[in-house]
Amino acid sequence: MKIALLGYGKMGKMIESIALDRNHEIVLKIDESNTHELTLENLQKADVAIEFSTPATVLTNIQKCIDAQVPLVVGTTGWYGQLQQVKDACLSANATVMYGSNFSVGVNIFFQISKIAAKMMNNFSDQYDVGMEEIHHIHKLDSPSGTAITIAEDILEEFKTKKEWVDVSASENHVTQHRPEHLIIESYREGEVPGTHAVIYDSDVDRIELKHVAHGRQGFALGAVLAGEWLRGKKGFYSVKEMYNFNV
Repeated sequence: MKIALLGYGKMGKMIESIALDRNHEIVLKIDESNTHELTLENLQKADVAIEFSTPATVLTNIQKCIDAQVPLVVGTTGWYGQLQQVKDACLSANATVMYGSNFSVGVNIFFQISKIAAKMMNNFSDQYDVGMEEIHHIHKLDSPSGTAITIAEDILEEFKTKKEWVDVSASENHVTQHRPEHLIIESYREGEVPGTHAVIYDSDVDRIELKHVAHGRQGFALGAVLAGEWLRGKKGFYSVKEMYNFNV
């Protein structure tokens, strides 16, 4: 495929390396220094675009790909409040967009395991409480991570005593009182940690932990390239979960 990279930071460079190893070609690379090159003409040189930019630029990038009729993989998070509007724009234009908080194969398996566990543990919600932890590098400004939000929302669908998730920054020195119906996400920012997510079921007699630990960005980048390969030739608005359909 011919790929356009919208966002050429650490993730964009990792995606480039993996795409080249898979015999793809990079025909456009956009970062803050050359946004003037993000034109319909340049986008239409690509078979697919992969977007890892910032919440401030992602909606503009999505609309440009819709206008150019170039299938788009969106890895940037922080815009899901406009998800329905973007979906409507994509479908009305007969365009192609896939979004996801995390494209890693391992993380998407973890999503499924966590959702199944929450459904099972719901039968024992009088004995077990559930909480979450996520750890990322100090450069990550948003909290909680998009991946943590996806895990939390899956838990809320299945574990009926929890009604909403609440983020707690572990760096804060004060204790906030939370209600029993809150699903607490404790967020840590440490060193250069690529990403760790844990779901914890705790009772008086034992503790069950489900954990995913990323060793680097490679899994995220590979998943984004796989998503681009999966999208080629398709029309519609997709979640990454539709690519990882494990049928379990």
